[in-house]
Amino acid sequence: MKSLSETWFADGYIDFELKKYTLLAYLQRVNAYFNENKLYPQLADVIFHYNNLISFRKNKQFLQEQFPKKFTGVQIQKIQLLYEQIIEDDELMTELEEIISFAATQMQATITNGTEIYEFVEDKISINPIGIVPLEQKEGYFFLSKSSTKDTSVYYYRLSIFEKHDEKYRTIKTEFINNWLRSFSNTYENIKSELIRNRNMLPNPAVYAIESELVYPVEETLLPVAKRSLVRYLTENGA
Repeated sequence: MKSLSETWFADGYIDFELKKYTLLAYLQRVNAYFNENKLYPQLADVIFHYNNLISFRKNKQFLQEQFPKKFTGVQIQKIQLLYEQIIEDDELMTELEEIISFAATQMQATITNGTEIYEFVEDKISINPIGIVPLEQKEGYFFLSKSSTKDTSVYYYRLSIFEKHDEKYRTIKTEFINNWLRSFSNTYENIKSELIRNRNMLPNPAVYAIESELVYPVEETLLPVAKRSLVRYLTENGA
């Protein structure tokens, strides 16, 4: 899906009607994905642009402070110069404020829509450990499946911590391993045993079964929600 540029609200000719059309066309595409229960990367993209708008309005240094990995030094310099040029023109700044105010309201409504879907999906997910849980849970495997089927996708995961603005955040990196078909003789426990035999890098891994009650697009919704749910689960259980 074609996204907006980082500075779409101030690029080129600053005109409320023109920017309104650009924004609504973008949000229409995002909501079309949401209507298909496809959340990512669309939800994260809208949140990013919403934060851009709010931060731009608050502080011209927002790029350097909020998104050091998203923008290059050239981009930071460009938007700071853009801000300085606009703020000196009262009429232009008034037009931009109107654009930002309208866009923020519209984006917030779309974010709310996406968040409601996210929470609904999350509510239909269950996480259960397979076998004995080791003390070290920062890496291991999770089995992702829909409870209505026997198809099981197996992923390796690893938790890591990074600091941003004096706060610590947990992230999760995953690697797809393979698909298994569960059966009476090929249970979660059997899949775990096979992983241990074939992947001796983790002789005693933490393994979790993540099941969804309903069917959702895997890459765009189920997997991203499952990963975030697992991070929360592991954090709450001392990983």
